[in-house]
Amino acid sequence: MGVTPLLLSALPAWLLFRAVRAADWRPEPDEGARAALWTTLGYLIAATAAVLYTLPADISAKPLSAAVHVPLFALVATFAGAWSVTGPPEWLRELLPPALDGRRLRAATRVAFAALVAYGAGGALLAIGGLVLDASAAQNGFGQLSADWPGRLAVLLLTVALLPNAALWGASYGLGPGFTPGGGATVAPLAFTGEPLDLPPFPLLAALPSGTPDNAALWVAVAAVPAVGVVATAWYATAAAVPVPGERRSASGWAGTALTAALAAGATGVALGVLAAYAGGPLGTEELAAFGPDGWLVAGAAFAWSALVGVPLTLALRAWRLRRPRWLRALAARAVPRRRERVRTRGRRRAGKGDAWHTTVARRTRWAALKKSSGALVEPEGEPRP
Repeated sequence: MGVTPLLLSALPAWLLFRAVRAADWRPEPDEGARAALWTTLGYLIAATAAVLYTLPADISAKPLSAAVHVPLFALVATFAGAWSVTGPPEWLRELLPPALDGRRLRAATRVAFAALVAYGAGGALLAIGGLVLDASAAQNGFGQLSADWPGRLAVLLLTVALLPNAALWGASYGLGPGFTPGGGATVAPLAFTGEPLDLPPFPLLAALPSGTPDNAALWVAVAAVPAVGVVATAWYATAAAVPVPGERRSASGWAGTALTAALAAGATGVALGVLAAYAGGPLGTEELAAFGPDGWLVAGAAFAWSALVGVPLTLALRAWRLRRPRWLRALAARAVPRRRERVRTRGRRRAGKGDAWHTTVARRTRWAALKKSSGALVEPEGEPRP
């Protein structure tokens, strides 16, 4: 069996990501790369010891495969952690056009992550629905694979570890390309090619469809996978383009909003394609030597859904988010004349007070009060000095 449980890969990836971010280094690109390389080196030492330990056993790791995949896995996780602090390196920024600045790239990354989670969640719900529809076959699989409770517990743990794989199988099926269950067959919503295989009685394999959806409810469930991904792309891209509803000063333009959504669509396609390819592998030999989705097809389908449908929906949501409700516009229209009238009245009062202060009557009154209060300090008018 060569299918990699993605849940077991997620934990070391997260630990490597966090280890680089928590390391003591200055937030500079060169320092970030150095921290990523040192963290990768430490992980490779532990991985090498683990591979050597498995060599004498019946079930062992392949040294050549581990020498290629483990360093690549560690480098991706550690450099992702470093770049999340410092941003892309300077040489990469110089290669990008001015429109792809750091702010836009960060926004597109957040949108792509939200879309990736949405596609995965839709695929997970589709896989769970398949298990519910054929729950008896999934339950019988535990008894067929193991007769004692420790063995059934091991099957259960393996099933849980493969749940993210099943979510990606469901996402690949919902997006359109489908996946191969082995023997050259292809399972997709619009077609089922090849001959059905007699698959092992593994619980998760009970969720595999035996053909195209045959009722409206199943079609709605399948269509929900691209729908949630497209809505997530449009919603988060709109929130990034218009941070304050109804405020045009801080909002991005039409072209900038479309560019952010398109970048997010491309990143979503690449990430989902890589994960889909990583979620497959051999389930056995001969006819079961190939199982899972095609990463290239899944990447193209995810990009097509997110770009062709997500970008227009993003622009529509942007226009809706920029508009102000009718009652708010009416209130603002009433408030502006009142505010202007208050400002004018206040100005007249201030001007009136200033003019009255400088009149002849006011000056004489002030002078008389000053003479009265000063006593002999101010001489009476018309009296000569001695």
